[in-house]
Amino acid sequence: MLEFEQAQAQLLEAAGPVAETELLPLARLAGRVLAESVCATLDLPPADNSEMDGYAVRHADLAAGKPLPIQQRVYAGDAPQPALPGQATRLFTGSLIPPGADTVIMQENTRETDGQVEITGEARLGQHVRKRAEDTQAGQIVLEAGIVLGAAHIALLASQGLAQARVFRRVRVGVLTTGDELVAPGQTRTEAQIYNSNAPMLASLVEGIGADVVHVLHARDDEADTREALQTLLRDCDLVLSTGGVSVGERDLVKPALEALGGTLTLWKVRMKPGKPVALAHVDGKPVVSLPGNPVSSFAVFMVLVSPLVRRMQGRAVTLPQVSRAVLRLPAPRTESREEFVRVQRRETDTGAELELYRTQASNIVSSLPWSTGLARLPAGQTLNDGDVVRYYDLAHWLS
Repeated sequence: MLEFEQAQAQLLEAAGPVAETELLPLARLAGRVLAESVCATLDLPPADNSEMDGYAVRHADLAAGKPLPIQQRVYAGDAPQPALPGQATRLFTGSLIPPGADTVIMQENTRETDGQVEITGEARLGQHVRKRAEDTQAGQIVLEAGIVLGAAHIALLASQGLAQARVFRRVRVGVLTTGDELVAPGQTRTEAQIYNSNAPMLASLVEGIGADVVHVLHARDDEADTREALQTLLRDCDLVLSTGGVSVGERDLVKPALEALGGTLTLWKVRMKPGKPVALAHVDGKPVVSLPGNPVSSFAVFMVLVSPLVRRMQGRAVTLPQVSRAVLRLPAPRTESREEFVRVQRRETDTGAELELYRTQASNIVSSLPWSTGLARLPAGQTLNDGDVVRYYDLAHWLS
C-alpha cells in the first residue's frame, strides 16, 4: 500500500492541464481558470481625481487664510481648466483634479458664500487626491495565469477596458458506478438493494469544483458491460471516475475491464482510512481513478486525492488547498494503524478552533457528510488524546 502523501503526489501528476483554451466575454468568466496572465492596459486611475465632494486648491494659497474665489465647477466626467493662483475649484467625487491643484478640502470643512469658499477645517497637502496609477500601472501584470476567476477579478478586467479573457476549456469528467445491488433513486428496489448515492454525489462534487460532467453511467456486475461503459467514458471525457469493483472479489470487474482496454494500473491501495481501495490507471493517456464503493470513502478520496488532480487538469496554479490545524475533541484516546480522515465539525471557541467528531465513523454513514465541515487527519501509529492538535481539511477549500 502507498502512503497517503505518495498517493496524493502520484495522482496529482496523473495528467497535465487541458491543452485547449477559449476566449470568453466577461459575463461568462466566473468560475473559469485564466489561461494566460493579464497586463494592465492603462493607468488606474487614469488621472488624478477627487475621492470626495469638496474643493480643489493649491495648498500654498491657503497660507493667507482668506476665502478663495471659486474659479469653476467640475463634475465627474468633465475636463477641468488649469487651476488659477489664489482660486478654488468646486468638484465632486471622481472629478478630475485641475492641473496645478494639489489638495482637496472636503465640503464639510468649508463654507461657500457669494462665489467664494472659506476653509474651516483640516487642509493637509495632497489630502483626498487619488493619484494617477496608484491602483494599477499600464503594462504591469494584474492577474496571473492559473487563478479561478470570480467577481473581483472580473471587476479588475472591466476596469482595464477588457471585454474578454482567455481561459482553459472546462475539464470533461465521466462517472461510472458499478454493482447489481445499486438502484437509481426514484426506482423500485428489493430488500437486497440500496439506492445509488455515489453517482449523484460524485457528479455534484465534480460540478462543484468547476468541471463538466459529461456522462454518469452505471454498469451491471458484468465485465462486458463494464468494459463498454468505460469505452464510452474514455471516448468523451478527459478523466474517468469509477466507484467499486477494484478490490479482489469475484465481482470486482473494473480492474480486468481496464486491463482488457489496454490500461495499466499504476496505483492500487492507499494506507488511509476510509479509502484504502483506490486505483489509478491510464488508457490511451487518459487517467481513470477508481474510488471505493462506500459513499463516505468515495467522498473522502475525491476530496483529498482526486480534487488536486482535477485542479491540475483545469490549469489552476494552486492545486493543493490550505490545510489548517485545530484542537481535536475526543471522548477517549484513539490509535489507528492507518492514517484516518475522520468527519468533524469545526467550531470556534474563546480559546480557538475545535473539531468535534461525528458520533460514528463507519464508512457507510452518509448522514455524517452534511453534518461535517471537513476532515481531520489523524496520523497512523500515534495515540491521540483529547485536546491534541491535528491537521484539518476544510470542505470549503478542498471542494471548490
